[in-house]
Amino acid sequence: MADAPKKEDKTATTTAAPAPTRMGVRLAPVDNSDQPVLANYATVNVAPGMVFIDFGFLEPGLLAAIPRVAKQGGKLPQSVNGKLAVRVAMGYDGLAGLHQQLGRAIGAGRAVGSPKPTKDGNA
Repeated sequence: MADAPKKEDKTATTTAAPAPTRMGVRLAPVDNSDQPVLANYATVNVAPGMVFIDFGFLEPGLLAAIPRVAKQGGKLPQSVNGKLAVRVAMGYDGLAGLHQQLGRAIGAGRAVGSPKPTKDGNA
């Protein structure tokens, strides 16, 4: 059986999109907004047109006790109470930018040997 004639490989030439330029943004603090807020827990709630990101604090002693109780076969609490540190509302475009920045930060953290985030997103 004769081979079919081979078609020429035509690859589409594409022009590379120009790299996005970064604009410097300076945020001026209001009241005590420049003070860091400690959070060891985060959750995201989706609403039409935006997301709410809740950052909270759970007592480290409690977090350390839960695996011990589970390992010993004890009864685990149905819920855990913590403190809401801050709630941030963002549009999807801001969330996409945050996603990119977090990806870069996690990559940089892994490069220097920082702890890897857990399945629920907490380190």
